Amino acid sequence: MSIVKETISVRSSKRCDMIDITRQVQDVVSASGIDNGDCLVFCKHTTGAITINENADPDVVHDVLMTLEELIPKDRRGYRHMEGNSDSHVKCSLVGCSEQVIIEGGMLELGTWQGIYFCEFDGPRNRQVVVQVRG
Repeated sequence: MSIVKETISVRSSKRCDMIDITRQVQDVVSASGIDNGDCLVFCKHTTGAITINENADPDVVHDVLMTLEELIPKDRRGYRHMEGNSDSHVKCSLVGCSEQVIIEGGMLELGTWQGIYFCEFDGPRNRQVVVQVRG
């Protein structure tokens, strides 16, 4: 089994955002030379997350972020964490820190409308995402 690991950089420009990183992840897969296997995309931050969702209509990103903010508002009473970003930690825990995608023929096996997103919940920041390709 071959394993290739690379770190990609993501720069967010807003406090909460979903940034499509599908092309960057596919670039790592293509450069790996691995035709069949899987790809793990992992976020190394406690206020950032990784998810797969629709990447054709930008309104989906808006709706996801709006719903998370309504469910987990920044200014919720009762938070104890001193940094003022408790909502970011909760959102990250709900969305998750990684996604795994099958690789077939050197391509990510994503559905027609699917994309891989880095979710920023405490930006703007410079972030690191680890992509590991196995096959």
